[in-house]
Amino acid sequence: MRGVSRGDRQVWIRILRFVAAAVGIAAIAYVPVTASDGFGFANYFSYFTILSNVAAAIVLLGGALLAPTGLWWQWFRGGVTTAMLITAIVYALLLSDIDVNLSGEWTNTVLHRLIPLVLLLDWALFRPRSLPALSWLTWLAFPLFYGIYTLTRGPIVDWYPYPFIDPRSQGYLSMTLGVVVVFIGMTALSAGVYWLGTRGTSNRLHDEPVR
Repeated sequence: MRGVSRGDRQVWIRILRFVAAAVGIAAIAYVPVTASDGFGFANYFSYFTILSNVAAAIVLLGGALLAPTGLWWQWFRGGVTTAMLITAIVYALLLSDIDVNLSGEWTNTVLHRLIPLVLLLDWALFRPRSLPALSWLTWLAFPLFYGIYTLTRGPIVDWYPYPFIDPRSQGYLSMTLGVVVVFIGMTALSAGVYWLGTRGTSNRLHDEPVR
């Protein structure tokens, strides 16, 4: 795929990606490693923050070790970048003053600020340039299915990861309205990520085989 800058295969870029991945993985692991007995792994890995950061670690490690250029990889990068920006913005606007059980300011800073910024810069500097026109819509599948999973699991275990998606105190109508507003914001964000990665170029796919 010729549209991808070859700059992302420079050694120093790959080292920076690897370091960022290592820091992100350390932040993800810090909470369960330092937790007391009976830590709830199922709940921990039901946070959108944790799931999106796991995907970000995969993107960073993939970029560091292989630096693939295939269309499928660029689509995946875009989806994960969108998810990480959702993580950062929702946290900043709705959750920064709420205890979301991520111990310590260092963990919060890495997972909610640093890694989203790294993914955004990586996407902006080493953009795919050409992607299918509706890629940005498909990137919304992750938060959509996450919402379905959370609302299905919540009544079963009597636990919800975030207050704005918890109907127990606010009722389903209020929660639904709030979630719709958040999802509209996610849609605009996804479109923005697509524009950032393809700005100034044709959106037609190159004829070169995907590798």
